[in-house]
Amino acid sequence: MRQRKNAAGRRSRIQQSIAVSALLFAALFLLPLAVVVPFRSPLFGREEPVDETQTPPPSFTSGSLDADRTLRVLDGERVLEMDLGQYLVGVVRAEMPASFEMEALKAQAVAARTYTLYKLHSGGNHGETADVCTDHTCCQAYISEEKARANWGGAADANEAKIEAAVRDTDGQAALYGGVPILAVFHSSSAGLTRAAGEVWLNDLPYLQAVDSPESGDRIPNYYSRVEFTKEELRAKLASAFPEADLSGGMDSWFQDAAADSAGSVASLCVGGVTVKGTAVRAALGLRSACFTWEVQEEKMVFFVTGYGHGVGLSQYGANAMAAAGADYKEIITHYYTGVTVESYKG
Repeated sequence: MRQRKNAAGRRSRIQQSIAVSALLFAALFLLPLAVVVPFRSPLFGREEPVDETQTPPPSFTSGSLDADRTLRVLDGERVLEMDLGQYLVGVVRAEMPASFEMEALKAQAVAARTYTLYKLHSGGNHGETADVCTDHTCCQAYISEEKARANWGGAADANEAKIEAAVRDTDGQAALYGGVPILAVFHSSSAGLTRAAGEVWLNDLPYLQAVDSPESGDRIPNYYSRVEFTKEELRAKLASAFPEADLSGGMDSWFQDAAADSAGSVASLCVGGVTVKGTAVRAALGLRSACFTWEVQEEKMVFFVTGYGHGVGLSQYGANAMAAAGADYKEIITHYYTGVTVESYKG
């Protein structure tokens, strides 16, 4: 009898030990779940996907006149909507170095605003799709604040504040001829004189005439540039641009009868017997401007180029030189655009 009781006692103690072990094992297993479950949704739940391709909206607050005009801006395949001031800040960021004098930046803002207004009045190039675009070969260059800050690095805050001030301080100001916004084209640097529109394009305009430009070549990056081509390279580029040109014989016979315009740029020349504009040769060869000379050196044709851009309208480096000498933005604008006034435009 006593043996049976002892055996029963041992079985009871064993069962108790098993039960305690089971409880301890369950506790060890369930404790992490007790900690994780309250946070299960944020840790493991599905979140709405973030579209990282979207460009954040411009943070700049425009002046009252610029804010009243909304633009549709074609950026690649997207159409962004912003007001005129917000667009202009992106243009000035892209078109002129932020290190330039404040009055030069203001002049750039006025020129860019005027050019945009001209596009709006003339119907632009994009029909019903957009008012302007961010392609500098079609409208004006444009860069977002995010990308500009990445380029500027440690100077980002100061540069952004400076450009925003240039746009805000010229709110609504435009270059007008006969009360209408002009085709306010601009370029990087000229060769001491700007060029009349008729010397570059088909039509002359009274406000786009040749004027003195005070830029100093030794202070402008790549003001003087040098480009060279082998005979085969030059023939391929010229034949593509001017298929009727006779490019037989030596390279020294391919260019003849060059004529200079009032600014000293090449107005026209004969390429393989075909008379073409200097601007066409510049485009065909990828030269920085149409102010160039050439010579054959060691079986290569070498071009020596001065300035950068088409040379018409406002010279950006010239504007900076004028600003450094004490000119304000209105003086700069009325110097480079003949016969214009600078006024608030509400039309």
